[in-house]
Amino acid sequence: MTAIERGAVLSRLDDDKRGKFLGELSDDENDILESYWPLWARAEQMPPAARWRLWLICAGRGFGKTRAGAEWVRHIAEEHDEARIALVARSIGEARAVMVEGESGILACCDGSEDRPFFEPSLRRLTWPSGAQATLYSAGEPESLRGPQHSHAWCDEIAKWDNAGDRALTTWDNLQMGLRLGEHPQVLATTTPRAVPLMRRLMGDGSDGDVVVTRGSSYDNAENLPAEFLAAMKRQYGSSALGRQELDGKLLEDVDGALWSRSMLEACREPFSAESIVRIVIGVDPPASSRGDACGIVVAGVTADGQGKVLADASIAQPSPDQWARRVAATAAEWRADRVVAEANQGGEMVASVLRAADCQMPLKLVHASHGKVARAEPVAALYETGRVNHVGHFPALEDELCGLMTGGDYQGPGHSPDRADALVWALTELMLGRRGEPRVRRF
Repeated sequence: MTAIERGAVLSRLDDDKRGKFLGELSDDENDILESYWPLWARAEQMPPAARWRLWLICAGRGFGKTRAGAEWVRHIAEEHDEARIALVARSIGEARAVMVEGESGILACCDGSEDRPFFEPSLRRLTWPSGAQATLYSAGEPESLRGPQHSHAWCDEIAKWDNAGDRALTTWDNLQMGLRLGEHPQVLATTTPRAVPLMRRLMGDGSDGDVVVTRGSSYDNAENLPAEFLAAMKRQYGSSALGRQELDGKLLEDVDGALWSRSMLEACREPFSAESIVRIVIGVDPPASSRGDACGIVVAGVTADGQGKVLADASIAQPSPDQWARRVAATAAEWRADRVVAEANQGGEMVASVLRAADCQMPLKLVHASHGKVARAEPVAALYETGRVNHVGHFPALEDELCGLMTGGDYQGPGHSPDRADALVWALTELMLGRRGEPRVRRF
């Protein structure tokens, strides 16, 4: 019986018998068993016994998701010499630092093993002695997955992937369409949950027989985490929304303390009706630089009886000044807007000059933020609570940001900043909370 075969037997023994068994092994055999993952893994860190296409580990921080992913990749590479594995993270840097070279990454799991892969950072490639290969990809570059074929994939922290312009969904879809090697392609996705479109889609797929969802919390891995860390996390975050999401691994549709809730937004939806709208404005939250976040561009209107209508989200991700200005101009023309309301804290009159250069002929109002984004949003959220605003259609990216604005000033939504939400706030403030003059009848 080999040391690995003994490990398989050992994993089924109770603690007393296991200790006796280990005492009978040589030092070399004990070294081998230290790297035998099934012996040390918790049951929820091992691949499901049932046949699966997608295995989604949705759990809190410190659960052991990265180790489970790295060990699964290691197993695939050692068992399938023709395996071609995609390693996808939010960025190439994160893929390398966490999935490959991290403390629980692939190289650490294979340390000291004859089957340790050779890593070529310049080629973003791992090659195992068996011949199996893994390639690193960035979820921020969806087109990089258009074309390459794979037999397996490990996608890490999918809830952190860039959701601007549905980029995360596009990355996921391109990956799925390239999983056409081998008889049974598989994807393992590991993440701490957040209520972003990709997570909601995959959690919804959990009813599919080919999809297995494993849930867990940080406390499940208490044996391998410092007791002081767990105590501090429980003391500081306890049953708060952040704690339930980041530690308990719960997917929160309605976050406690958020200014907007999912149920509130679903209740305010209605079909489009142009006849009653008397005024339309475009709210704009320009990016701080050409490499900044998205440019928030939201179209909103108001009816003669003072009901607000969110009509469109025309926001654009990481644009140049010319690109976002042209998008504003085109949106204003399409909706026959009465005014463009743009935040001028970043750039001042430069915002006006960029819009003029893009042939934006609508009256322009520059507004200066004297309070934080959340403070500005609170009066607008109150309009929703009293039923005075409707969403004409669905705006997933915008609504995710709204549900991430927290009472007290925090932001827990996707991306670095709620650019779309801020644009909506400027538009509805102008229409419903500012001095806007007499409404006039519009004809379409």
